[in-house]
Amino acid sequence: MTIKENDFKKVDLNLMVTLLVLLRERSVSRAAERLHLGQPAISAALARLRELFGDELLVRAGRDMLPTVKALELEAALTPALQHIQSTLFAPAVFDPATAERTFTLGMTDWVEVWLMPRLFARLQQLAPGVHIAVRPSDPFQGTAMLEKDEMDLGVSRFVDGPAWQKKQILRTIGYSCIYDRKLVPTKNAISLQQYIAHAHLLVTYRSALQGIADHALTELGLKRNIRYTTTRFSTMPGILQQSPAIATVPEVLARYWHKQLGLHISPVPVELPQFTVEMIWHAKRDADPALTWLRGLIQELVASDA
Repeated sequence: MTIKENDFKKVDLNLMVTLLVLLRERSVSRAAERLHLGQPAISAALARLRELFGDELLVRAGRDMLPTVKALELEAALTPALQHIQSTLFAPAVFDPATAERTFTLGMTDWVEVWLMPRLFARLQQLAPGVHIAVRPSDPFQGTAMLEKDEMDLGVSRFVDGPAWQKKQILRTIGYSCIYDRKLVPTKNAISLQQYIAHAHLLVTYRSALQGIADHALTELGLKRNIRYTTTRFSTMPGILQQSPAIATVPEVLARYWHKQLGLHISPVPVELPQFTVEMIWHAKRDADPALTWLRGLIQELVASDA
């Protein structure tokens, strides 16, 4: 049904509430007491209602006022309508994951998707079978724009700081590890600094930079590594590492996942690198969305359990 805005120009929602109270109390004085208004105000409201509906609505019968047929019809129609409006405006919003039908669009870098989504999807299958997830690629620099354009409901990754409306919740502080195939990069224990410099390196870069965080640390030592491959995605790295004597320096949680799933070897980075935070970001306009609040809590729980 299309709403015709012009039909509501003469309608005051408070007037409808007054009508229902009058029909319930059958008395101007009692309605005034119930609404904490003076009798003249209620009498004036009744006059407006009569004019609006072209009907007496309440007629005097001795000391009482009796509703007309039109008034009873209005009471039957308006009561559930106003109850629904009241529930919509004032009832606390709830989200029942077991019965909800909802699609969430998440913005993630691919390594966060590899690390987090297998466990998150499994939990959603258990707790919220009607919830659907759509993942869109993001990176540290796209988060604000994607939220502003409603291209994602929630970002889960590493993001640069945004405007005041960009809400943020830090999930975890993460460091880096080296990942490689020990058959191709033979080591007895940890990779030494000399081995780190000697071998080819794979680098993920989001803005076509040819250096990463490890290169800045090496420069301080007067050293340089041999970057032979750059990409915007982490997902291509395992296949390359399994066929080439190369090293990748990646978030430690991703290195752990590749070690468990693919048998690649992990080693500490032989230079000191700062840690970084993985966080969730969302638009302030969705701050009170109970469904998104629930999803954020579930993600926080899964990240904490992976510590």
